[in-house]
Amino acid sequence: MRTSIGSRLSVLVASTAAFMVGAVGTVAPAYAGGAAPTPGSAGLGDRLYPLLGNGGYDVQDYALRVRYPKKDPKQTVTGDVTITAVATQNLSRFDLDFGGKSVGSVRVNGRSATFSRSGDELVITPRHYLAKGKRFWVTVNGFTAKPIEANADSPAGFVTTPDGTIMAGQPDQSHQFFPSNDHPRDLATYTISLTAPVGWTAVANGRHLGDRRNGGFVTSVYRESRPMASELIQAAVGDFVVHERPAVGRVPIRDVVPRRLADTLLPKADVERSQVKWMESKVGRYPFENYGSLVIDADLGFALETQSLSLYDTGLFAAPKFVLDPVMNHELAHQWFGDSVAPWSWSDVWQNEGHATWYEMLYADETGVLKQYTGSATLDDYYKRVYARGDQYRQKYGPVARPAGSASVWDVFNPNVYDGGALALYALRQKIGATKFQLLERAWVSKYRGKSPSSADFIRLASRVSGQDLHAFLTDWLYGTTTPPMPGHPDWKVTPATASAAPRALAGR
Repeated sequence: MRTSIGSRLSVLVASTAAFMVGAVGTVAPAYAGGAAPTPGSAGLGDRLYPLLGNGGYDVQDYALRVRYPKKDPKQTVTGDVTITAVATQNLSRFDLDFGGKSVGSVRVNGRSATFSRSGDELVITPRHYLAKGKRFWVTVNGFTAKPIEANADSPAGFVTTPDGTIMAGQPDQSHQFFPSNDHPRDLATYTISLTAPVGWTAVANGRHLGDRRNGGFVTSVYRESRPMASELIQAAVGDFVVHERPAVGRVPIRDVVPRRLADTLLPKADVERSQVKWMESKVGRYPFENYGSLVIDADLGFALETQSLSLYDTGLFAAPKFVLDPVMNHELAHQWFGDSVAPWSWSDVWQNEGHATWYEMLYADETGVLKQYTGSATLDDYYKRVYARGDQYRQKYGPVARPAGSASVWDVFNPNVYDGGALALYALRQKIGATKFQLLERAWVSKYRGKSPSSADFIRLASRVSGQDLHAFLTDWLYGTTTPPMPGHPDWKVTPATASAAPRALAGR
C-alpha cells in the first residue's frame, strides 16, 4: 500500500513522540518494516475454531522429542519441541497452541523467555522483539501430554490403547500432545524422535532415519520432509510390529499393528498396494515418501488419514472386505486431498471429504462392490439418492462449504461434507465433462501440493481448467441453502427439507 508524504510524516512524528523517554534528542528505535512490535493474535480466526493456530509467524519445521519412560500405555509422557518459524510481523510476544498438562521452560533463540498459560494458549514473551521476515527458534522443554481413553464419544487426541498410545489429532487435538501452531493453514516439516523402553516399537510419519540405543531405551527417529499439518501427526508407541511390504514403484509400504493381532490384521491391509496404483492412475504420483496402515485395538468410530500412515481400528478391520476396502481407499485418497493439499479453513473440509468420498465410491464401482457397499447398482443411482437428500442435508448441517452448528467433531464432519461434497464434484463433472474434470483433479493436487488453498481457489482453478466461468455454478453448489438443478438430469428431484434424512453412516474422516 502506498501512502502520501503527509501521512507518512504524521506517523513518523507520532512514533517518535511515543518512544521519547525524557531526554531531548532521544532517537526512536528503528524497527524492521517501520512498525512497532505487537503481539501475534491468539488464533487465526477460523470460523469454526477461532483460537486454533496463531498469528504473527509461519512455522517452517518442528523437531519433536517425546519420552515414554515405561511399558505402560497410561504412563505420563513428556517431551521437548523446537520450532523453527519466520515472523510475519514485528512480534513482541506470540502464542503456541497447547492444552497439555504442564510446561517446564521456554527458550527463544537460545535465551530464556517468560511464558504463561491461558486456556489452550501458551503465551510466550521473548527477551527481544522478533523482527518481521526473520527466522527464529522457540524451544519448549519438559511439556507433559494429556492422554485420553479412546471411545466413540471422545475419539480424538493422544489416545491410549491396550497396546500403547497413538495420535488421532484431527481436527483440534494435536496440541493436547505437543505445543504447535495447530491449524492446517500452517504446514511444516517434522523430525520426530520417540524414546521408549527396549521391546516397544515407535513409529511416526515419514521415513525412518534410524534407532539409537541408550541403556534400556531406544530412540527412533523419523523425518517427514513434506509439509504436514499438525492435525495429521502420528506417533504410535507400544507393543506393535512393523510389517514391510514390497514397494509400489518408488513408494515403500509399511503397516503397523498390535503384535498379538498381527496374524489376523496384516493380511487385510495388503490391498493398499493395488490401491496406491489405482489412485496414481487417477490423480498422479503419490505425494509422500512412503505409505501404510496403522491398526489399533480401540473403538474410534472412524478411520483417519494421518499423513503417510492411515489410522484404523479393529472394529473396521472386522468388517467385510466390500466395506473395508472402499474405506481404505477413502483414507488413501486423503493423502492427496486433505494431506498434501490441506484446507485453508475448517469450513473448506469438503475439499478433503468430498474428494475422498468421490474416490471411495469410484473405487467401489470399478472393483464391483458398489451394490453391496451402498445398495445402488451404479454411480448415477447412488448420486441420485444423495441428490434427493440434498435440501435435508443443507437444512440440518449447513451448506457443503459452510458447515453449521458447533465445532464438535461430528458437526464439522457431517454427511453433507462427505456425500454432499462428492455430489458437488459429480455435478461439476456433469457440467464440464469427464476429460476436463480429470484434468482439474490432477491440476488441483499438482498446483497446491504442500499448500492450503480455499474453496475460492478451487472455483478459480476449475474455471481456468474448464475454460468456463464456474463461479456462480460452484458457489450455488458449495454455499447455497437449496440444492441446485443437476446438469444432465432434469428429472432428478429433491425431497423437501421437512422430511427426515437418513444419512449413510460415516466410517472415514
